[in-house]
Amino acid sequence: MSEHESPATDRGAAAPGRPVRADARRNRDRILSVARAAFASTAEAVPLDAIAREAGVGIGTLYRHFPTREALVEALYSTELDKVVSSAPALLSALPPEAALRAWMDGYAAFFQVKRGMSATLRAGWASGSIATPATRERITAAIAEILDRGARTGSLRADVDPEDVTMMLLGVFLSTTASDSPERTGQLLDLVVDALRHSAGRNG
Repeated sequence: MSEHESPATDRGAAAPGRPVRADARRNRDRILSVARAAFASTAEAVPLDAIAREAGVGIGTLYRHFPTREALVEALYSTELDKVVSSAPALLSALPPEAALRAWMDGYAAFFQVKRGMSATLRAGWASGSIATPATRERITAAIAEILDRGARTGSLRADVDPEDVTMMLLGVFLSTTASDSPERTGQLLDLVVDALRHSAGRNG
């Protein structure tokens, strides 16, 4: 069976309007978890049957949840983007703004690493329209703006920085590193970004 084909039957899938069974939800979550680890570990195409096997489900179960590779990639991308964007308020409630920003950057780095492994499928899907184009840049920048605003109000982060510029700085870090670079290398670069965003008495703002 091609990775772009789905099984003829759909036993176990929820009928339209009916809630997804708990075991089906667990299978879906497990598939996404395994796919996340697989895409984060390599830029090569990951076979869907390998994902199903590692998740402990049959290939038919995988196809019932994700009929194509594009469907799996779109669902994973959306899930990971939601996770990194929604983490900003939780981090700000638990940490000072400067520490929240650095922890958020680690989450964004992890998201970018997963995205790297899905890049070929994403580009093809966005070009063909089979994968919806998400407002990634806007959502990431809004999360950064929320953290910077809190830091500016507490006096720990600069108030004269455009959040869009920070997004560009972070993309520069991620695009300048490769899958072979150590996490420590990426962390050092992110530390430099945070250093540039700290409030200083010698700076305006």
